[in-house]
Amino acid sequence: MKVSALIPVKGFRNAKQRLSPLLDAADRELLAEVMFRDVLKQVLKARGLVETYVVTGDSKVAEIATSHGAQLIREEVEKGETDAVDFARRELKQLQREAVLIIPGDMPLVRSVDIEEVLAQVPEGAGFPFALLVPSHDRLGTNALLLAPPDIIRLRFGYDSFTYHMSQLSAQGLPFRFIENERLALDVDEPKDLERFLSFGFEDGESTRAVRAMLADQVAEKNRGIGVL
Repeated sequence: MKVSALIPVKGFRNAKQRLSPLLDAADRELLAEVMFRDVLKQVLKARGLVETYVVTGDSKVAEIATSHGAQLIREEVEKGETDAVDFARRELKQLQREAVLIIPGDMPLVRSVDIEEVLAQVPEGAGFPFALLVPSHDRLGTNALLLAPPDIIRLRFGYDSFTYHMSQLSAQGLPFRFIENERLALDVDEPKDLERFLSFGFEDGESTRAVRAMLADQVAEKNRGIGVL
């Protein structure tokens, strides 16, 4: 089975609004960018993928993707993650791609070995149709999907998407295949996700350095405020 990776990425401006209690707009924009850069690098390093696509409607995201060697699927207008992935899946189907591994661009813990672990779940000589899900840590979200063919089930990202996608497998008469992976299980949307991210103690990656710098700046700013009082 030949698997193509697909990373859906929105423009970085106004990204990650749920982090606003902790980070200002500039920091959230930077964080969204460095997380995408880290995810893209790891996906491109993973063995077993035939190619990597990025679907976006944003020029800066497109420039980063192509500069690293990824293929680009360009939306005319960004409408949301589900619409972006559906648009890209139609494009991949027209290109006669056999299978797609959908990986969001906001999972800073992901490493190439995690991608390879997912690919290793496909049995030798596996036929079509085939689907495999990776849930988020709370099992409310779906953090990765391996689909063959790309349009095998309907998708709906957001709250409780894992349950929805499992119901789609049932509707198609497909077995419930999923794999737990603690690094793939973490996407960053809320302040507690940043705490969980740093708790892994990773030293590599732009995301780690950026988050630590942002939080250190916050502490310094608070200390300056205390000093004034």
